[in-house]
Amino acid sequence: MRILNSLLIITLVILQYRMWLGDGGLRQNLLLQQKIEKQRQANEQLEARNSQLAAEVLSMQEGTAGIEEYARSQLGMIKPDETFYLIVDKNN
Repeated sequence: MRILNSLLIITLVILQYRMWLGDGGLRQNLLLQQKIEKQRQANEQLEARNSQLAAEVLSMQEGTAGIEEYARSQLGMIKPDETFYLIVDKNN
C-alpha cells in the first residue's frame, strides 16, 4: 500500500511539472498569448498605415488636388506666381 501511494504521488508530481513547466504547458501558453497580443497590435498599426496609403492613392487617382497637395507637402513645390517663405525656429 505504501509503495502504491508513493507511486501515485510521484506520478502526480510529474504530471504537475509537465502541466506547469513542460512543452505545451501553462507557462508556454502564456508566453504565446503575449506574443499573439504584440503581433495583433503591430497588425493594427500596419492596417491603419495601409488605410492611410490607400486613401492617398485614391486621392491622387481621382484628380490633381491630391497630387498638388503631395507635391507641396513632400516635395516643397510652389506655383509660378507664389512666393516661398521659410521660417526657421531658433529653438530647434
